[in-house]
Amino acid sequence: MAGEATVGGHAVELVAFEFSFMGGSLGEVAGERVARALERAARRGAPVVVYIASGGARMQEGMRALVQLPKIVVARGELARAHQPLIAVAGNPTTGGVLLALCTLADATIAEAGATVGFAGPRVVQQVTGRPLSVGSHRAENALAHGLVDAVAERRHVRRHVVALLEALRPDTPEPAAGPPPPAPGEVEAWDAVVAARAPGRLSGGRVIEAVSEGAVALRGDRAGRDDPAIATMVGRVGGRRALLVATDRRHRPRAAGYRKVVRCLRIAERLGLPVISFIDTPGADPSESSEAEGIAWAVAETMEAMLGLAVPTLAVVTGEGGSGGALALATADVVVAFSDAIFTVIAPELAAEILWRDARRAPDAARALKLTAPELVRLGIADAVIPGPPTAAALRAGVAHHFARVTTGDAEARAARRRARWRGDRGASRRG
Repeated sequence: MAGEATVGGHAVELVAFEFSFMGGSLGEVAGERVARALERAARRGAPVVVYIASGGARMQEGMRALVQLPKIVVARGELARAHQPLIAVAGNPTTGGVLLALCTLADATIAEAGATVGFAGPRVVQQVTGRPLSVGSHRAENALAHGLVDAVAERRHVRRHVVALLEALRPDTPEPAAGPPPPAPGEVEAWDAVVAARAPGRLSGGRVIEAVSEGAVALRGDRAGRDDPAIATMVGRVGGRRALLVATDRRHRPRAAGYRKVVRCLRIAERLGLPVISFIDTPGADPSESSEAEGIAWAVAETMEAMLGLAVPTLAVVTGEGGSGGALALATADVVVAFSDAIFTVIAPELAAEILWRDARRAPDAARALKLTAPELVRLGIADAVIPGPPTAAALRAGVAHHFARVTTGDAEARAARRRARWRGDRGASRRG
């Protein structure tokens, strides 16, 4: 079934599979109906909510059923070009071609608790492999644990999750631009800034996003087997505007899965036309042996490339410690601001002291030499402004709202050109912007 509907007061195009009819399988007529629903939503500028309860492509129709998958993918592209979200609910079951064509391409996916979720159904897997499935395999909860869906909810709570997403992604209603934050203090002693940036209890990760935004909804997982808690990714509203919000959590060093989750979410931001705000507070990417084997350097590079290539506005906020390339990948934005007691450095002062003088106790000397404070970042042309610290909830809301309103104005092509010039090294072009 497919047609116009409202969910929580939001106009949507609703698609629902009926498992009681031939296992909810996707035949030629059903595929056409889904494709037309996506295209209708694109034309009228409405989100699509799809409830899946399907075993996959209808084998009774052979290849005529299977070719519905690329048909749906083409129509899904129309929805993306209209910058409208696709929200999928993975019911019981969600398997085969319907998982592939709809669920995996959704901007956000909620799975019903206990639902069977998998590319191949359990009986097919056992027939092919000759082995029984492990406990919990092909279940919604396992999909969440492996970063394949964004949330798992009991059926009675699914609507609440869908409404929260629709509310976060509704059209912008900009609030009056916030005035500039008060002037930041002057010079900051380098080692004092290092100590302050690392202070226990400092707001970090998802808590920063929740302090800044209204109605933020988490997007979880890299869709490749993991969800890294070191980086939180959410959609929410800042000053009445939609945004993708990304924040590192200093309690964990990001691994490859964390950066791949960011890249996935940046693609969502591009599809939906969402500005991006990144919050940086991390000593850097995880350098462990297992992290190397997972391709940490490649993942960091892909994130930096994705950030630099976005067509949407970007704002980076250094709230605590910015450590090396693992932090810089999230800071290559149109505008970079830093709290007055935050730091950004090519290497930790202790490590620099050990390398230079073979004496980690000289870390305060190294900190001064590294010019890692927020005022130094402005002087070097790397940051644009300093926000008075520490990053309390009130200071975050005021500072971010002001700079976010500034970065979301102006011509998109000119903004992208300034970003390229800025990070190419033309600091004059950056400042002129």
